Amino acid sequence: MKITDISTALTTENIEETKNFYIQHFGAKVTFDCGWYVNLEFGSQAQTLQFMSPQNEHQRPFDGAGVTFNFAVENVDEVHEKLVSAGLKATLPLEDHDWGDRGFAVQDPNGVTLYIYTLTEPSAEFKKFFID
Repeated sequence: MKITDISTALTTENIEETKNFYIQHFGAKVTFDCGWYVNLEFGSQAQTLQFMSPQNEHQRPFDGAGVTFNFAVENVDEVHEKLVSAGLKATLPLEDHDWGDRGFAVQDPNGVTLYIYTLTEPSAEFKKFFID
Protein backbone atom coordinates (compact mmCIF):
# COMPACT_ATOMS: atom_id res chain seq x y z
CA MET A 1 0.00 0.00 0.00
CA LYS A 2 1.25 3.47 -0.88
CA ILE A 3 -0.30 6.22 1.23
CA THR A 4 -0.32 9.55 -0.61
CA ASP A 5 -1.91 11.70 2.10
CA ILE A 6 -3.31 11.38 5.60
CA SER A 7 -5.54 13.68 7.60
CA THR A 8 -7.90 13.68 10.55
CA ALA A 9 -11.41 15.14 10.59
CA LEU A 10 -12.80 15.92 14.03
CA THR A 11 -16.55 15.62 14.45
CA THR A 12 -18.08 18.65 16.16
CA GLU A 13 -21.44 20.35 16.69
CA ASN A 14 -19.55 23.69 16.43
CA ILE A 15 -18.58 23.89 12.75
CA GLU A 16 -19.10 27.65 12.30
CA GLU A 17 -17.54 28.60 15.65
CA THR A 18 -14.57 26.32 14.96
CA LYS A 19 -14.08 27.62 11.43
CA ASN A 20 -14.26 31.25 12.58
CA PHE A 21 -11.86 30.57 15.49
CA TYR A 22 -9.14 29.24 13.18
CA ILE A 23 -9.69 31.98 10.61
CA GLN A 24 -9.56 34.76 13.22
CA HIS A 25 -6.71 33.51 15.41
CA PHE A 26 -4.57 31.43 13.04
CA GLY A 27 -5.19 32.92 9.61
CA ALA A 28 -6.74 29.73 8.25
CA LYS A 29 -7.96 29.73 4.67
CA VAL A 30 -11.15 27.82 3.93
CA THR A 31 -10.56 25.57 0.90
CA PHE A 32 -13.78 23.54 1.17
CA ASP A 33 -17.01 24.25 3.05
CA CYS A 34 -20.29 22.43 2.34
CA GLY A 35 -21.86 23.46 5.65
CA TRP A 36 -21.28 20.20 7.49
CA TYR A 37 -17.63 19.64 6.45
CA VAL A 38 -14.89 22.24 6.34
CA ASN A 39 -11.24 22.02 5.25
CA LEU A 40 -8.92 24.67 6.67
CA GLU A 41 -5.48 25.37 5.21
CA PHE A 42 -2.62 26.96 7.14
CA GLY A 43 -0.09 28.26 4.63
CA SER A 44 0.11 25.22 2.35
CA GLN A 45 -1.91 22.25 1.13
CA ALA A 46 0.18 20.05 3.44
CA GLN A 47 -0.95 21.97 6.55
CA THR A 48 -4.67 21.37 6.95
CA LEU A 49 -7.30 20.58 9.56
CA GLN A 50 -10.77 19.20 8.85
CA PHE A 51 -13.93 19.42 10.94
CA MET A 52 -17.33 17.89 10.29
CA SER A 53 -20.79 17.81 11.83
CA PRO A 54 -22.19 14.41 12.84
CA GLN A 55 -23.86 12.81 9.82
CA ASN A 56 -25.51 9.83 11.50
CA GLU A 57 -26.09 8.27 14.90
CA HIS A 58 -22.69 6.54 14.78
CA GLN A 59 -20.71 9.79 14.62
CA ARG A 60 -20.47 11.30 18.06
CA PRO A 61 -19.03 14.78 18.52
CA PHE A 62 -15.42 14.82 19.68
CA ASP A 63 -15.09 15.87 23.33
CA GLY A 64 -11.62 17.44 23.07
CA ALA A 65 -9.90 15.16 25.56
CA GLY A 66 -6.52 13.73 24.71
CA VAL A 67 -5.77 15.54 21.43
CA THR A 68 -3.17 18.25 20.88
CA PHE A 69 -2.50 20.09 17.63
CA ASN A 70 1.08 21.39 17.49
CA PHE A 71 1.70 24.68 15.68
CA ALA A 72 5.33 25.61 14.99
CA VAL A 73 5.68 29.37 14.51
CA GLU A 74 8.54 31.77 13.83
CA ASN A 75 7.98 33.97 16.91
CA VAL A 76 6.05 32.33 19.73
CA ASP A 77 6.25 35.44 21.95
CA GLU A 78 4.50 37.49 19.27
CA VAL A 79 1.78 34.85 18.78
CA HIS A 80 1.28 34.55 22.53
CA GLU A 81 0.78 38.30 22.86
CA LYS A 82 -1.67 38.34 19.93
CA LEU A 83 -3.80 35.46 21.22
CA VAL A 84 -3.86 36.60 24.86
CA SER A 85 -4.71 40.15 23.74
CA ALA A 86 -7.58 38.67 21.71
CA GLY A 87 -8.98 37.13 24.90
CA LEU A 88 -7.74 33.55 24.68
CA LYS A 89 -6.61 32.03 27.97
CA ALA A 90 -3.31 30.17 28.04
CA THR A 91 -3.86 26.68 29.46
CA LEU A 92 -0.08 26.23 29.60
CA PRO A 93 2.01 29.33 30.26
CA LEU A 94 4.61 30.61 27.81
CA GLU A 95 7.89 29.08 28.89
CA ASP A 96 11.14 27.55 27.72
CA HIS A 97 11.34 23.74 27.64
CA ASP A 98 14.48 21.64 27.90
CA TRP A 99 13.32 19.38 25.06
CA GLY A 100 14.00 22.20 22.61
CA ASP A 101 11.22 24.73 22.31
CA ARG A 102 9.60 27.78 23.82
CA GLY A 103 5.84 27.36 23.86
CA PHE A 104 2.41 27.74 25.38
CA ALA A 105 -1.05 26.26 24.90
CA VAL A 106 -4.64 27.42 24.39
CA GLN A 107 -7.80 25.50 23.54
CA ASP A 108 -10.06 25.67 20.49
CA PRO A 109 -13.89 25.75 20.75
CA ASN A 110 -13.95 21.92 20.89
CA GLY A 111 -11.53 21.63 23.80
CA VAL A 112 -8.60 20.59 21.60
CA THR A 113 -5.29 21.74 23.07
CA LEU A 114 -3.29 23.90 20.66
CA TYR A 115 0.40 23.84 21.55
CA ILE A 116 2.16 26.77 19.90
CA TYR A 117 5.94 26.84 19.91
CA THR A 118 9.21 28.02 18.42
CA LEU A 119 12.14 25.61 18.29
CA THR A 120 15.13 26.33 20.52
CA GLU A 121 18.33 24.48 21.31
CA PRO A 122 17.53 21.39 23.40
CA SER A 123 19.42 20.74 26.63
CA ALA A 124 22.12 18.07 26.67
CA GLU A 125 19.66 15.80 28.49
CA PHE A 126 17.23 15.87 25.54
CA LYS A 127 19.69 16.30 22.66
CA LYS A 128 20.55 12.60 22.78
CA PHE A 129 16.94 11.63 21.98
CA PHE A 130 16.83 13.37 18.59
CA ILE A 131 17.17 10.99 15.65
CA ASP A 132 18.83 12.21 12.46
